[in-house]
Order: sequence, then C-alpha cells, then structure tokens
Amino acid sequence: MAKTGIVKDDLYKKHDMGSFHPECPERLEVIYKMLAEPDMSNRFTLIPPREATEEEITAIHNPEYYSRIADTARRKGITPLDPDTSACPYTFPAAKLAAGGLLALIEAIQNGTVENGFALIRPPGHHAEKNRAMGFCIFNNVAIAAVKLIKDYNLNRILIVDWDLHHGNATQHSFYTNPQVLYFSTHQYPYYPGTGSFEEVGEGEGKGYTVNVPLRPGAGDDEYITIFKEILQPLAKEFRPDFILLSAGFDTYYQDPLGGMRVTPNGYAALTRLLLDTAHQHCQGKLAITLEGGYSLEGLRDSVKTVLLELSEGSITKLNLQKTPSSIDYAIKRVKEVHKEFWQCFST
Repeated sequence: MAKTGIVKDDLYKKHDMGSFHPECPERLEVIYKMLAEPDMSNRFTLIPPREATEEEITAIHNPEYYSRIADTARRKGITPLDPDTSACPYTFPAAKLAAGGLLALIEAIQNGTVENGFALIRPPGHHAEKNRAMGFCIFNNVAIAAVKLIKDYNLNRILIVDWDLHHGNATQHSFYTNPQVLYFSTHQYPYYPGTGSFEEVGEGEGKGYTVNVPLRPGAGDDEYITIFKEILQPLAKEFRPDFILLSAGFDTYYQDPLGGMRVTPNGYAALTRLLLDTAHQHCQGKLAITLEGGYSLEGLRDSVKTVLLELSEGSITKLNLQKTPSSIDYAIKRVKEVHKEFWQCFST
C-alpha cells in the first residue's frame, strides 16, 4: 500500500466569488465530508499546507499582478478580476495557501514522507496567466510547483498532465519555450479558453514539449484511457520524467453542468492507475495531484474518492478496454503526425 498524502484546510473554503458561482466553497465541503467517512478516515497522511512566498509565486506571475491580488485582501466585498473570476477579502490568503499547499505536498514527496498525494485546494490555477486572473483561477499552482522542483530540487524533467475539461492555457504559456517541462493536455475543443490546438507545440528550445489532444464532446472512459496508453505513456517513456504533476479537473465527468464529456469515477481511477504505473517506471512513484475544475458536487466527491483509493490502495481498477474507439482515431493520428519530428516514439 502506497503512503498517500492529502492537503486540506478550511481557509480554502473562505474564498468566495459570490452567490451561484460554479467554483464555490461547497466543492471542497463535499470532498472533506467524504474524507471523514468511516471507510476513508485515517487512510491518508495529512500534509499541513503553508503559504507560498512572494518569491515562489512571482517565479510565474509578475510582481504587479501579485500586488494587485494582495490589494483585494484590504477591500470589502467582491472585487472583479475578469468576467468570470473575482476576489473576496479571503482570496489572497487562500490563493497563497493553495499554491503553498501543493508546494508542501511536493516537498513531502521529495523528502520521503509520502510517495504520492492530492492537494485538495482552491482557488484552482491552470488558467491564471503571468499578469491576470482568468477562468476561476488566481495563481497557477501547478506551474509554481514545477518551477520549485526545477530550482530547489535540481530536477531536469517535469511532466505536467492536465485532464481538465478546459485547456490549461496559462500552464502551457508558462513553459512554452522550456524543454525541462513536458506539458500534456486533453481537453474539449473548441471551448473555453480557445487555446490548445494540435499545432500548439512550443517554441524555440521548447518546441515539441507541448502536446495537446483536443477532443470533441462525448469522449468517455475508453477514449481517455486509449489516449493515455497510445500517446502519453510512449511520450513519458521517451521523456523519462523526474516528477509527475497532474492538474486534475473533474469537469469531464459525465454529468458535469459545464462540460460535454462522459468520464466516470472508475474512468478517473483508471487514468490515475496509468499515471501511477508511469511514475513507478520513471520517477520512483512521484506523483502529485492538484485540484482544478469539476462542478457536479456528487461527481466531484465520487471521482476524487476513486482517485484517492487508487493512489493509496494500489491497483484496484481493471482496465477493461476492448478496442480503440474509432471516435478518436483522428486525434491520435494527428498528434503523432504533428509530433513525429520531435519524438522518436511517433516517428515509425
């Protein structure tokens, strides 16, 4: 049984963007209640979060943006940041603790306290650009963590996987010229935020280190499992990551109100198993997950539970894939065609 860490804190629930906003405190409430149920309690190692420092955050975001978010803590009420993102007086401390919560998790993995883990945090991060909030996101938690691993732990190859419904535009932009980070994203396309086409592959020394798999609505467990087996695992074998970070959005859940995908809780467990297998093959099982989207409260609760059980229990999920779904033939062929000049695994 793997030693699995979790990061949780009630401050994350105090970040509030107003009534009826889909990225609401109840998202964590249902997860935290699930963790207290008899079959889940005392199963995981609690990793206390810490605040990310200004220096850690401004490794990704510019100082002016950091100051702008800090200023919202001194204002009353809701401060609009973009058309669908806002801040309350608790947002800045919660966002620092969200980024720092993921940092605390990767530190615990690096020092051997746990083997893997899940940062159950908010606000999410993968849309937060260098100089702006966007798509419910304040600070880019996963990008901040990747820089930390490179700068402070001298790791050379970080794999970021993003299975959120929406493309992680800001994570992609953070490392678009950096060959130390391989960014792999599956996402509904065309859809918000409009980025993530096959042809977005990186620039300069980072060319080939951004791999996008844009998908039409309707993809479910078999489609995602196939993509991970036929695209992600061969890439990872060639890249040989030192650490794997996952931006886990659960808005691809089959009943999510904002999405059009068909992934089930068992599907998320299967994808987690494939990532764990990859982590054990290349980086001593080092896998840190951070929460991104997911707006069906029931789906979020059930899906996070299956992921946590897969992380901690070992292989509890059977991959019952019978054949490659024809609906994603084009996507798989297109990714291989675009990237065959960069990756030997796609050149034959």
